[in-house]
Amino acid sequence: MELLKKYLRPLLKAMSVSFLMKSLGALAVLLLPYLLAYVIDTIVPTKDIQLIVIYGLIMIAVSIAGWIFDIKANRLASRVARDATIHIRHDLFEKTIRLSCRKGDEFTIPSLESRLTSDTYNVHRMIGMIQRMGVRAPILLIGGIVITLIMEPVLALVMLATLPFITLLVYSKATKGIPMFTKVQRAQDRMVSVVRENAQGIRVIKALSKADHEKKRYENVNTGLANEELKANTRMAAINPLMNLFMNLGLVGVILVGAWRVNGGLSETGKIIAFTNYFTIITNAMMSISRIFVMVSKGIASADRIEEVLQAQDEMEIIPDDSPLNDKIVEFDHVSFSYLGVKDNVEDITFEMKKGQTLGIIGATGSGKSTILQLLMRFYDADAGTIRIHGRDIRSYDPKELRKEYGIVMQNDFIFQDSVRENIAFGRPIDDELLDEATQIAQARPFIKSLTDEFDYKLNSKGTNLSGGQRQRIFLSRAFANNPKILILDDSSSALDYETDARLRKAINTHFADTAKVIVAQRVSSIMHADEILVLDQGKIVARGTHDELMQTSEIYSSISDSQMGGALLE
Repeated sequence: MELLKKYLRPLLKAMSVSFLMKSLGALAVLLLPYLLAYVIDTIVPTKDIQLIVIYGLIMIAVSIAGWIFDIKANRLASRVARDATIHIRHDLFEKTIRLSCRKGDEFTIPSLESRLTSDTYNVHRMIGMIQRMGVRAPILLIGGIVITLIMEPVLALVMLATLPFITLLVYSKATKGIPMFTKVQRAQDRMVSVVRENAQGIRVIKALSKADHEKKRYENVNTGLANEELKANTRMAAINPLMNLFMNLGLVGVILVGAWRVNGGLSETGKIIAFTNYFTIITNAMMSISRIFVMVSKGIASADRIEEVLQAQDEMEIIPDDSPLNDKIVEFDHVSFSYLGVKDNVEDITFEMKKGQTLGIIGATGSGKSTILQLLMRFYDADAGTIRIHGRDIRSYDPKELRKEYGIVMQNDFIFQDSVRENIAFGRPIDDELLDEATQIAQARPFIKSLTDEFDYKLNSKGTNLSGGQRQRIFLSRAFANNPKILILDDSSSALDYETDARLRKAINTHFADTAKVIVAQRVSSIMHADEILVLDQGKIVARGTHDELMQTSEIYSSISDSQMGGALLE
């Protein structure tokens, strides 16, 4: 509930006005049966038509006033729910994109997506319902009980005899509803995960004719979600029928006792009619309260999941380091790291780079190549050892400022649905001259010129209207446009033909002569001119040196080089 307090506090003024209007509307509803009883028992016997008409007009005015108050209150309630949810979504999204990779792994991407969508929607509905019915229903319930106690204490006691049973029913169901709806949201996370995987891998699924297999996988998680929803909704659905049963039994008792009292001259017809109206009002209020409990159970379960992300502690702390700056652009000092904390994915990694030097990294799939780059970017913190940039611990830099030093092409980079220009600039203030230079270096200018609108050409999501090599050159242009001090290329030329790859290497060496370059590649030809090459195997450096040295000293490296026969892809 701390989440709601935080986001509703700035909206208290609007909520107060909404509550006031709802209260006035509820009071208007409570006044009508009382006026009706007064007219029937007091005014009608006088046969004063003018007075009857006046009271009739008063009742119409009260009805219209209540209707107006309810409309105004509902509009304000919708506005408050909208404004609160906008800020919750904004802060949740901001927190999500700033989560460390380790925290993101803990929550999982599908779960974060679900919290940003269905959970915020549940909170939105809860806030709206609390304002629309959370004030009106209790006022109608309590007000109806108080008026009936004053009007007909005996009948009121008959009716109140059912309330303890109803209260116990609502409490017992609602307390178990929150954990059950939490399970529903977790099941939805699993379904979102499967949908997301299928959307991303649809071409592979079709190519391998695995549509039926994926359909069954989806059916499993969908059935699991449906079962969890059925359990939760079945438990909560029992509230209304049982409540109706208790209220109907109470109504039968009221009618029997009321008839007996009227027959004995102990009560009046108008009071009995008014009492049955109040009983209906109280019944509807109880039904509304039961619906509130269902919605609040969902909303609280979702709010807890949202708050779990918002309160997540960022373990990527900035630590002080006053060490003097030196000419070592990058330094790994006996670095080890594990994603799951069980077995090291990289172990005892040590190397250093100076201005203008090129480091090549090669190895089999899963050998730790990309992990080294993720540590260098400080997507994760090392478990052991130290990474230094310009002689200072990488943890002493603000991550946002640190990453401005990098130009990076990642193995699984992406293109979003926008123009070529925006995909390269990526929100940075890059002028046409720098844009043109970056695309020239990346060997992207020729194919961009061939596009209909050149830099304004609209790309599809994930760049499906480009070839693999064209996408890679867009990624490279994006990295070069940052004018980086450290250039990181993770398998960035695997889709390029050998001639284009050769021109690219030459352009990089010419334009980024003073830039430290880290190149992860599967082609020996992409790293053979590096100042130092690291050969990785199962997370460890098993050989290091120049191309010529490794050809003489490393069986793994020479085997890779020979198998590629001048540049074929490493299988």
